[in-house]
Amino acid sequence: MSPCTIHRLAEQALLYSVAPPASLDVQRRIWAMASRAEDWRGVVDVVPGMNNLTVIFDGSADVEMLERSLRQAWASGEARNTTGKVVEIPVRYGGGHGPDLADVAAHTGLSPREVACRHAAGEYVVYFLGFQPGFAYLGGLVPELATPRRREPRLAVPAGSVGIGGEQTGIYPAVLPGGWQLIGHTDIALFVADRDPPSLLAPGDTVRFVAEEIIA
Repeated sequence: MSPCTIHRLAEQALLYSVAPPASLDVQRRIWAMASRAEDWRGVVDVVPGMNNLTVIFDGSADVEMLERSLRQAWASGEARNTTGKVVEIPVRYGGGHGPDLADVAAHTGLSPREVACRHAAGEYVVYFLGFQPGFAYLGGLVPELATPRRREPRLAVPAGSVGIGGEQTGIYPAVLPGGWQLIGHTDIALFVADRDPPSLLAPGDTVRFVAEEIIA
C-alpha cells in the first residue's frame, strides 16, 4: 500500500496525500474518497488532485474525526471507476505548431515523426483539472515519451499548445507562462467561460489525440 500523509493545508482544510507514482488506480481511489467525504459533517468542499485530496470544512467539523475518516476511506481500498466521455483532439505536430518536437525526439532517441505517432496512438485519462481553468492533467503517456520540462519556461505559451511535462501530457487552455515541451497544437477550445460546462474535459474523461499533420 502506498505511504500516505495528512496535514493541515489551512485553518479549515486538510490535505490527504499519497506517495508517487501517480496511477489511474490511485486516482480512482482518490475519486472514491472525494465522493465519500462530500457527505461528512462539516465538509463544505472536496478537491481531488494528483495523488491527493483536499477537504475544506467549517466550524461544525470534528477535525480528528475527519482525519480518521480519511485514513479509513483510503484503507478500505474503495475505487470509483468514473467513466466519462471520449474526446478526440485534432493536433498538428511539429514545425511552428510544436517547436519542441525535435528536442523531445533527441531526448527519447526517437525520430520526431515517431514521437508524434506514438503520442497520437495513446489513450489518456483526465486525472484532474488544475493549474488554470480547463487544464487537464492526463495520465497514460507511454514511458518512452517522458521528457523533462524546459530549463527555461516560456513567458507565453499559446492557447491550444499540446505539451509533455515529465511523465504527463496536456493542453494549455489559454495563453500563459509554461515550461512543458511543446510538440503540437490544437484549435479546440478547452475552456469557454459562457459554455455549459465551461471546461471541455472533466475528471474521468478519455482523450484521444488525432494527428492532422506532422511536420518532422
